[in-house]
Parts: sequence; structure tokens; C-alpha cells
Amino acid sequence: MAGVPTRARAVIVANPRSGGGKTARYGLPQRAEDMGAQVRTTTAELDAASLARSAVQEGTQVLGVAGGDGTVSAVAAVAADTGVPLVVVPAGTRNHFARDLGLDLRDPGQALDALVDGEPAQVDLGTLGSRVFVNNVSFGMYADALLEPGYREDKPRAFAAVAPGYVKGEQWVEARVDTPWGTVEFPQVLLISNNPYHLTTPRRLGRRFSLSTGRLGAILLKRPAEAPPDLLRHLRDELRRHQQGSGPAGQGVVVWSAPGITLHGDVPHLDAGIDGEAVRLPLPVLCGIRPGALRVLLPKDRPGIPREPAAQTFTPLARRKATGSIAEP
Repeated sequence: MAGVPTRARAVIVANPRSGGGKTARYGLPQRAEDMGAQVRTTTAELDAASLARSAVQEGTQVLGVAGGDGTVSAVAAVAADTGVPLVVVPAGTRNHFARDLGLDLRDPGQALDALVDGEPAQVDLGTLGSRVFVNNVSFGMYADALLEPGYREDKPRAFAAVAPGYVKGEQWVEARVDTPWGTVEFPQVLLISNNPYHLTTPRRLGRRFSLSTGRLGAILLKRPAEAPPDLLRHLRDELRRHQQGSGPAGQGVVVWSAPGITLHGDVPHLDAGIDGEAVRLPLPVLCGIRPGALRVLLPKDRPGIPREPAAQTFTPLARRKATGSIAEP
């Protein structure tokens, strides 16, 4: 619908650095302006939340955001608090929230069609005190990597710098986490998501098939008695055991969903990653969810959300077929 004017006063908050410059590469500012929307670009002095708040104060009727999940999260918080609908344009690197909204990640500009005749939908937002998150909050190795200098420029180097302590079992999350099966002390990894991730089929691993369950998802990797040789392989193997339905008791991984999750501890703060942004949080940490807090406008022509596949029970042979490591006869 390029060139078709929007009927509402719309402001698009764009992060020019997201996705290696996707907004410019796909010509998103010009396409939005051709549709009658204003485009406001983030700078070192003006962050996404400030630009969104100013737009609402000036009477905008629709907020848009073009950037990665951190930028989307900041603008979504303003949209939810003010009741203004949000148009999400996937212009980041991963675009997990846009993907789970059913948007077309290959053509970010298509999302702008929602400015003209967008279909409304209500989705949940995760909360962390006064903050909100659209995807997840993580504790452990990923959060530490985010705090490494130069993380954005060289992510592999940042992970390599923090991984040895976790792999050797010398580092962990300095907190106790309440789960349905009791309190877990000092896990190695904790990921809390806005709605649960799908974990039972390899092809859709990490996908959310609903953003409106009103529940958080949680994945916790317990600290092993002996340090595993490979932390990521350890997590993968534990998730496979979970897929096979052996239950949470005694497992290295605990997976559950709940409307709220609490972390306690004796240290003054915890490092965390909220939608890919590094933060430092005082304890206790209280995570919750705001059901249907965010109104989004979606383009009519979009891939949509696929049907959630049925859980699979893996035998070694079936697992190798599912992951493509063995060919069908």
C-alpha cells in the first residue's frame, strides 16, 4: 500500500542502528512518510521512549516503531501506558516479537500497511517492576555478555569472555528462584518470557504461538554437581529430557509457566538482559504479566502465526531425523 495515506495521525519511532541499518536499507522512513506518517529517529540524546512520549503528548493517534526488540519494548511501554495502538516494523536483527506477531520479516515495509487498515489485536506484556518486556528477561551468561564492552560490535568475543566461568561451574545466578516444585538455589541460567516458548519440537524451538495466555514462561537450568564440559550442550540435553516427558523432579532443567515469578537473594543486585538490553536490578526481582495490555495493529496481508505442532516423543533415531542429521529412506 505504498503511497496510500493513513487516516490517523501517526508517528514512527525509528532506530537507524538496529539490524545493521535496516531502516535505511529498506527505505522505511521514506515509505512511512509517503503514507503520511511522521518519522522520528533516535539519537544519543533522544531515546525511543522519549520520542514516543513526545509524540503522544502532541496528539498522535498511532505509534509505530521500526527497530530491534529493545527499541520495540521501549515504545510498546509508552503505547500500553497511554492506550495508543502500536504498529511494529521488524527492522532489528532477530525480530522475535514481530515474528511471534505473525509479521513478514523478509519485507519489513509490509508492516507499514497497518497504518492504513490495520487489524487490531490485544497482546500481553511482561513486567519487571516498572519496566516492561515484549520478549524475555535473562539471568546468567547472556546477561553478563551484554555488559561486556563492545558487545554490539563483537558478540562472539563478548560471549567468549564470560563463558569460561559458567562452563567451569565457577559462576551462576546469585539468587533463589521459586518454582512449582520448590525453590531452586543459584541456577546456572534463568530465562523468563512474555508467554511461554514452545520447546517440544526442534523445528519450532523457541517460538511463541500465543502472546495472549496471560502467563509468563520460565526455563531454569540447575547448577550441576559437576561442571558440564559444554554449557550449551548441557542445556540442550536437559531440554531433550524434558521433551521426553520424564518430569521436572531431579532434572537439570525446570520448565513452567505462571502469572508471576520471584527471585530472592542476599546480594544487593542482579545483572539481567531485558529484551537484549543490559540492566542491573535490585533484589527481590518480581516478574509479572499484564494481560492484553498492548493494542497492536497488524497488516491484513501477513504470514500469520502457524498452528502449534503437537509434542514429539524422541527416540534417538527420530531425533536425528527431526534435526536433519539422517535422511529419510
